[in-house]
Amino acid sequence: MLAFGDATPMPTPSMTVDPESVTPGFVGFAIVVVLVAVVVLLIWDMNRRIRRVRYRAEVREELDAEEAAARDAGEAAPQGDDDGDDSDRTR
Repeated sequence: MLAFGDATPMPTPSMTVDPESVTPGFVGFAIVVVLVAVVVLLIWDMNRRIRRVRYRAEVREELDAEEAAARDAGEAAPQGDDDGDDSDRTR
């Protein structure tokens, strides 16, 4: 009966491929650098667009609040083409 430690050792595999021929080389490095640059630019542009949308929402909320306050105070916006000139009115 064979014990676990009595087994013959397994041979270690030898390298059949040259390690230099399977490396990505300069082309692989250049592709990775270009991909990193593209991702950084996309993130920068996305942050800029999100910030712009957030600012527009803040301005819209401020304008809505001002309009509601004016409506509550009874200061309705002038209607029609009233430029304050009374010369064309009849007496």
